[in-house]
Amino acid sequence: MLTGLYLEKKENIKVIVVLPAFNAYKTLKKTIDDIPPGFVDEIICVDDGSTDGTYDLAKELNLVVFKHNENKGYGANQKTCYDKALDRGADIVVMLHPDYQYDPKLVPYFVSYIQDGYFDIMLGSRIRSRREATGNGMPLYKYLGNRFLTRFENFFTGLMLSEYHTGYRAYSRKVLEGINYRENSDDFIFDQESLIQAADKDFKIGEIPVPVRYFPEASSINLKKSIKYGLEILLLILKFNLHRLSIIKDKRFL
Repeated sequence: MLTGLYLEKKENIKVIVVLPAFNAYKTLKKTIDDIPPGFVDEIICVDDGSTDGTYDLAKELNLVVFKHNENKGYGANQKTCYDKALDRGADIVVMLHPDYQYDPKLVPYFVSYIQDGYFDIMLGSRIRSRREATGNGMPLYKYLGNRFLTRFENFFTGLMLSEYHTGYRAYSRKVLEGINYRENSDDFIFDQESLIQAADKDFKIGEIPVPVRYFPEASSINLKKSIKYGLEILLLILKFNLHRLSIIKDKRFL
């Protein structure tokens, strides 16, 4: 229960937090320690070929741990996370980066909105104002790219989200069973594909504002990868609309 606000997890709901980890040794314990007790039944850590002791630390912290023998990518890591969470009976899956960039104390809010039936997906939006986003360390080029791509995606999906690019999100079981996430990219665009799939299936998507931290240990893609990511999103939206118009068939949206 969170002080000052009545939040309580329903007993018949199983909540699993998944941690897609890559070289998160320095921040993993801080992330785990800040998850409020009483809202999470299990924590799964998938180590994507780390070389810094992340796997051993996760075992020491008594997490449910799985390991990729080589680095397969951010999207591939999430695929394993969701597969394992569904296999273990999750009703709600919260995806939290173990690099301590997002505040784990907000997990109960994500859970509550889904378990109470308001939304099927919850996103943690980092964009409340340009001053706050850039003041907390978001590079200006990332902020501007985020704004452009979000408006572009909103226009073609009919949604009005404040951002699509957050790595803090929660899914109900029916979403993960209802979208074809296993056909998605093994790279960073996985998150965008999942949201577009959910929009196509008319799942209800909600947002709450979240603070974000930028510091050396927090994961972030560089300018070159950001440009590639942006171009991939534009191509994704094009293919999504061609699929909706029955001009092409894209197995991601079947």
